[in-house]
Amino acid sequence: MQLYPANATEALEFNKVCVLLKQKCRSDLSRQLTDEIRFHTHIDYVRKELEQTNEFKSILTGADYFPNDFTKNIQRELKLLNISGSVLSGEELKSIQQLALNTRDILLWFKKNNELFPHLRALSNHITYEKEITVLISSVIDESGNVKDTASAALAQIRASLGSMRNELRKKFEGILRKLNKQGYLADISESFLNGRRTVAVLAEYKRIVKGIFHGESDSQKTVFIEPEETIELNNEILSLERAEGREVHRILVQTTASLSKYYVQLDAYYILSGLYDFIRAKAMLAIDINGLMPVLNPHPGVELVKAYHPLLYLHNKQLGKPTVPLNIKLDRNQRILIISGPNAGGKTVSMKTIGLLQLMIQAGLLIPVDERSEIGIFKQLMIQIGDTQSIEDDLSTYSAHLRDMKYFMEFANGKTLFFIDELGSGSDPNLGGAFAEAIVEELAKKNAYGIITTHYLNLKVMAGKVKGIANAAMAFDEQKLEPLYQLNVGKPGSSYTFAIAQRSGLAPHIIARAKELTQREHFSLDKMLHQTEQQSVRLSEKEKEMNRLLKENAELKKNFEELTDKEKLKQHFETLKLQNQIKKEELDYLRDMERKFKQIIQDWKKTANKQEVIESAEQVLFKKKQISANAAMAKKADKNYEVLATVPKPGDLVRNKTNHQVGTLTEVRDKRAIVKIGNLPFNVELDDIVVVRKREKK
Repeated sequence: MQLYPANATEALEFNKVCVLLKQKCRSDLSRQLTDEIRFHTHIDYVRKELEQTNEFKSILTGADYFPNDFTKNIQRELKLLNISGSVLSGEELKSIQQLALNTRDILLWFKKNNELFPHLRALSNHITYEKEITVLISSVIDESGNVKDTASAALAQIRASLGSMRNELRKKFEGILRKLNKQGYLADISESFLNGRRTVAVLAEYKRIVKGIFHGESDSQKTVFIEPEETIELNNEILSLERAEGREVHRILVQTTASLSKYYVQLDAYYILSGLYDFIRAKAMLAIDINGLMPVLNPHPGVELVKAYHPLLYLHNKQLGKPTVPLNIKLDRNQRILIISGPNAGGKTVSMKTIGLLQLMIQAGLLIPVDERSEIGIFKQLMIQIGDTQSIEDDLSTYSAHLRDMKYFMEFANGKTLFFIDELGSGSDPNLGGAFAEAIVEELAKKNAYGIITTHYLNLKVMAGKVKGIANAAMAFDEQKLEPLYQLNVGKPGSSYTFAIAQRSGLAPHIIARAKELTQREHFSLDKMLHQTEQQSVRLSEKEKEMNRLLKENAELKKNFEELTDKEKLKQHFETLKLQNQIKKEELDYLRDMERKFKQIIQDWKKTANKQEVIESAEQVLFKKKQISANAAMAKKADKNYEVLATVPKPGDLVRNKTNHQVGTLTEVRDKRAIVKIGNLPFNVELDDIVVVRKREKK
């Protein structure tokens, strides 16, 4: 991607994003990749990098662990490996072994996860693990990076001899120390090592008594260090063996380095792979911090951001516990240029920088904080003119430098250009600056370039209806609270709120009033109209939010009411069934009682001589049966005409007697008694003997 000017990335604060990215890197190579980050113009390359980051993000947020733990910088070691006759130390060889094992673990991890993470896997498809590398190094180097005794037969023999002689020296030296100590010749420190030789610390006054080689004295000159003559020959032999050991170790390291040199290409690929995975990991960690997602990629130029955030502002507000207002914006073939107006400090420049920064991040392979429905196209050029462009070196004023930038825009902008101009035409006479600004916008529209322009010029605000491809947008402002809302509303221009902001700043009212008088009527009336329109939009937006809240609340209440209604219907049905079952139980009990009584009447008829008394008893039983039958008929009629409600009876309710099923109005409740009016007659009944009913609707 071609950028203009050279500091375009700094103007859009992409360098600050790179600082955050570099903080996530663990290796020097991944930090180097951050410094060398590029903005790609081929959609396939952009998509590949975004998919890689997205896959690593899913790994970090999942339960699995990606085994890319090698973070050392071994570029120097790899270069030496490729130079004939060079030698690597044991620690350096150990680092190379760790790199090889790290690559082995990565390849095994992908094998275990089979077809998952195809874009991350593709980076290692050409890599093969060479087992011989680790076998070769582990055969001569131990876990601490030292050459093993078993690295060669000669080294094993030398170290065995060294061990034997050092043990002999230790015993002999301890005998000398005991002897000198008894004689009172030793200083407090008793012994030391000087020039690689073991010496005894003797008081200076006895230095001529103790025979041996003088190696030095203390700063105070009260102690001298002497190598006893009894150990001189033994020390010489040990020193000779140590030199032989050094030569053999060096020979082994040279031989091992030479053997590894044939794997230079593979090891270099291992190192690059580890750095690349660490770089992708850093991008994924940054994406997690900023809630970065992968938008829909479009091969054609264009931008459609849904709920987009400026990543740096989002992190800043998150740290302070403040919310960040999201941005919705669209640039396409029908709406290529967006002119953003509104008050100063209202968020115009931030909105513009948000779009530019997110575009750079996407084409650099970084996930961005947007809704997944967002779509972003690929641009070949990005041009920006933000802030004070005054050039002291070129002796250019702000406006001259501004025109120089516009000249570049006019010459090189095309249909694959994304541009950003902050306060177009500022720095000159308002009328002339506005005229130049309008001409520049017309030319950019003719070139089919895409871009964002912020302005206070009214003539630019009215261009949307005259020039094809130009649309207005406004930063919302709450005049009642006298504070910006940081909301971008696309489709209409905005007022600059010059007088409202002046009022908020505490400027004297008479000065504000005088300024209004001096303002051109046409200018003021148009700005006032925009002002009124925007405030009406703010109020409508607030009312819309309130209405949506009420609608949501109403929907919840409706759902709750329906649930309660269903429960009430079920309860009423249950009470009705319960009442019907009670009636049927009463009838069944009555029939059983009647059967028992008739059997008794028959027995009495057979036994007694007074037949008239038995007949009278039978008549009483039959009369009660008629009463029960009448009650059953009343119950059937009541069930047909009335529906039982599961509510507590209260005065004014329509109620039904559970025994005789007569229906009346409850007029009074006294403790556990109730007064029910049936027709014009009041009846005193038990409160438990009545239920609330309502008349059924006729179908």
